[in-house]
Amino acid sequence: MDAFLGAADSALRTLFARPRAARACPVVPADDTQLDAAQRRQSAALMRVNHVGEVCAQALYSAQALATPNAALRRQFLDASREETDHLAWTQARLDELGARPSLLNPLWYAGAFGLGLLAGRLGDPVSLGFVVETERQVEAHLQSHLERLPAADHASRAIVAQMKEDEVAHARIAQQAGAVELPLPARLLMKMAAKVMTTTAHYI
Repeated sequence: MDAFLGAADSALRTLFARPRAARACPVVPADDTQLDAAQRRQSAALMRVNHVGEVCAQALYSAQALATPNAALRRQFLDASREETDHLAWTQARLDELGARPSLLNPLWYAGAFGLGLLAGRLGDPVSLGFVVETERQVEAHLQSHLERLPAADHASRAIVAQMKEDEVAHARIAQQAGAVELPLPARLLMKMAAKVMTTTAHYI
């Protein structure tokens, strides 16, 4: 019951509360961001997608923590979730700075990601950890593409995305070391297709 209440609390805080970061937002020293209207729109769309990714990360880790019977692994998932909260807070703050809103479909994204995380967790800890590894690999590639697509002058967004990418690599490595198994190719492809639908939709809505 405590774990269930914790998962419910995490959902409410992710969707309806203002996230607070434990770490300072990454910056590029002495570099001011000056964007024209088109660049601002591009940055806002990409950061909205990144914010959705962090909403989903909260759901995934919360569900996987709920599903595992392993207390140490539950702590690992919750620790990763707290680090992802920094990302959630940073992307929310950057959207505010850009005068943009988060995705209107965030409750839907959260529900879907929670269901996937719960399914992965029910399949056993090695599979659940493998799901983390594959998710973080895909997120790393996605963030790299954003670094290539963000306006060169948007130092603020680029600093955030670069730090997020570094953290996701670490999460994948930790999950791998904890005993992750490689997911079968069909599962990896389905995950990629689902992520494509989410990111394409969140770019606009």
